[in-house]
Amino acid sequence: MADTVERIALVTGANKGIGYEIARQLAQAGVSVLLGARDAARGAAAADRLVAEGLTVAFIPLDICDPDSVAAAAAKIATEHGRLDILVNNAGISVVGDGAPGTVPIDVVRQTLETNFFGALAVTQGVLPLLRKSEAGRIVNVSSTLGSLKLNNDPAYSGYEVRLAGYNTSKAALNMLTVQLANELRDTRITAVSVCPGLTQTDLNGHMGNRSAAEGAAAPVRLALATANDALGLFQDEHGSLPW
Repeated sequence: MADTVERIALVTGANKGIGYEIARQLAQAGVSVLLGARDAARGAAAADRLVAEGLTVAFIPLDICDPDSVAAAAAKIATEHGRLDILVNNAGISVVGDGAPGTVPIDVVRQTLETNFFGALAVTQGVLPLLRKSEAGRIVNVSSTLGSLKLNNDPAYSGYEVRLAGYNTSKAALNMLTVQLANELRDTRITAVSVCPGLTQTDLNGHMGNRSAAEGAAAPVRLALATANDALGLFQDEHGSLPW
């Protein structure tokens, strides 16, 4: 896409943490950012803080688990912008009680998948017609190495003992969504990728990460801003490709 054309991005779950920093860094790169959040007060406040920094950011109400909310957000983007260039499926949860598959409550797994996989799928389907109108559409799914089947089976992997049947499965499913989207859209101008931001200090993990939200946002932003299809269907982090 020509540099003179302002790109439009939607970032889900962007009122705090990695999503907020993704919104900030995209806006700093000249992208017009729609900051999606379920909580209207928090979402509006987050957008106002970024606007105060001189950035082009607007709050858009979006509960990714509510079909009506997703449809309303897509309709608002269509009316106000006519297209979407970047979708960052960042919104995600980690539910208390998640654990090993032999004992984890089924409702915990179901709740996790509802947000981390079904929510991302719903938003993607909702805005796909708008992405098709972009000169270089981008779908960035914020995943995790905990969703890698290969790494989960490798005792040398640092997260090998992290047995979260809900969270790990949801990120593996999100990665599958990336693979299938890349295949479905291979003859279009839309690219789909998965990206791991690394172990980042956020509310999701009780701020136990080893990197800041700004650092965690760097890889998703890099992939969101790229317009070539060199990363089509790949799973990456800041260092390059990751195993599925």
